[in-house]
Formats: sequence, C-alpha cells, structure tokens
Amino acid sequence: MKIQVDRNKCTGIGICEALCPDTFEVDDHGKLQLISGDTIPKDLLAEVDSAISGCPTGALSKQAC
Repeated sequence: MKIQVDRNKCTGIGICEALCPDTFEVDDHGKLQLISGDTIPKDLLAEVDSAISGCPTGALSKQAC
C-alpha cells in the first residue's frame, strides 16, 4: 500500500504526525513530509489508517501498489 497526500487539501495541522510519528512529519514551513517514503510498512499499517481517518481535511488516503 502507498500513502497518497493531496497537498491542496493538507493544512499542516499535524494530527497525522501525532498519530503516526514514524511516518509523518510536518516541517517548519507547515508542509507534510513522509519520513519513510510513500510505501506503508506493514507494521505501521494500523497507525497509518488511524492518521488517514483522523485527517480533518481528508488530505490522506492509501492506494494499492
């Protein structure tokens, strides 16, 4: 699975970073960075799912590889 980020919707609030800090990081400019790349490691799938569902702007989704 891969993470999709709609950068037009992302406001850099950081909920994803709080829920899954090993995958997401909001930089000093408020831009979302994918720490581990766009491929979701299997051991972080549940955390990434929480971050996706917790995103208030709907900027995150996942896609099959």
